[in-house]
Formats: sequence, structure tokens, C-alpha cells
Amino acid sequence: MSVASPSLLLVDDESELRELLGEYFGRNGFQVRAAADAAEARRMLAEAPAELALLDLNMPGENGLSLARWMRDTHPSCAIVMLTTASDAVDRVVGLELGADDYVAKPFDLRELLARVRAVLRRTQAVAAPVPAAPAAQPVDISLARHVRFGRCRLDLDERKLWDDAEQEVAITAAEFDLLALFARHPNRPLNRDQIMEQAHNRGWDVFDRSIDLRIMRLRRKVERNPDKPEVLKTVRNVGYVYVPS
Repeated sequence: MSVASPSLLLVDDESELRELLGEYFGRNGFQVRAAADAAEARRMLAEAPAELALLDLNMPGENGLSLARWMRDTHPSCAIVMLTTASDAVDRVVGLELGADDYVAKPFDLRELLARVRAVLRRTQAVAAPVPAAPAAQPVDISLARHVRFGRCRLDLDERKLWDDAEQEVAITAAEFDLLALFARHPNRPLNRDQIMEQAHNRGWDVFDRSIDLRIMRLRRKVERNPDKPEVLKTVRNVGYVYVPS
């Protein structure tokens, strides 16, 4: 039985690079569509979804960060690999926080880019195995409790929103919600980084496990009464993190 070729959307304002990458990925078994800007990419995604998008970070008009944010909201199953320059360190971090799966700095080796894209597809298309639970710490059926308390905040699992004690919405990204939902399923259970990378929104973070620490830091600022002395999202030395319900 033949395996369908993975669909790839390339978004870059450099016509020569689009042609080069389109030909290269096409020769390596991909169905490639190319867009010169974010507006054209939006139209193409409306016509047909893609399994992975290669996004240039710096484009005239709407940039890659804005497009990535829109894609995470409207096409969450599409993996994102950003193409950046060596000086875009801050924007790379922002892109990862928005939910990008990897980034490759220009100039890049075509073989490395292909390997990165294939690795991202393997991670995002794999069905994540459940986190093994010890008999004394079975995962909580959060379908029975659609509101979960996190320190000074309340997580609404149906609406995917976070509310503070004053019932004001606290802005969180899709990745931050998925991380909180993972902790909600495993209260009082230390989770290591491998488990978090496998389970949080079904996307592997092994290339950027430091991004887990950044997300935890940002979440602590939102849910902890004193982020410098966390009581809800605690660090377990040499292991990872644990959610301790109030």
C-alpha cells in the first residue's frame, strides 16, 4: 500500500529560494506549494490544509511570527518550521512561544533542513503514548471537572481560557493551555521533560527542551501568588515539574 506524500507549504518572499526548496523537497517525496507572502499562504491553507509549513521569519507586510500565530489558532495540526537569520534570537524565542516546532537559521544546508522537517513530521504525526502512571497516582479524569484551580487562577478546559480571582481573563497561548491541561490530568505527579515533550499538545520539544522551562516561568508569573516561591507549579530537582493543587 502506497504512503501519501506529506504536504508542505513554503512561505518565503525570495523567489529563487522558493524555486530551489520546491524542487528539492519535491524530489524528496513532498507535495509542495509555495507562497510569496502571508496573504497568499492564508489563501492556500483555506483551499487545502498542509501537514507542515516552512515560514520565513522576515517578510514584507505580515511577517512570519504573525502568520504563525494565526496558523496556531486556525490550523493547529499543521507543524511549523521557521526560517530565520542568525541575528533573530529574540524572534526565534517568540516564535517557539507561539507554537513553532523548530527553526533553521539561514544560510542552511539543504540536507539538514530536510532532516529537521522529517523529524518534526515524525514527532507531530506520532500518536503520543499515555504517561505511565503509578498505581497510587492515577491520572485524573478531567472530564468530570471542567474547571481546574491553579493558584490564583482557574482554568476552563472547555473554553480553553484562564481566569484570575477577579474573573478577569488571563492571556495564555495555545501551548501554555496544553501544558496546564497536562498538569491538570496528573496532579501531584512529577513529570520529567520527556513526558512533557511527548504529552503536551502532541508535539515533540526534544530539540528545544529549554522552551519548557520558559513556559513554566511564564505560567508561574500568571498563576502563582509569588512566582519567586512557586507553590502550584513546583520544580522537582533532577526530575522536572509537578502540579500541586491548592
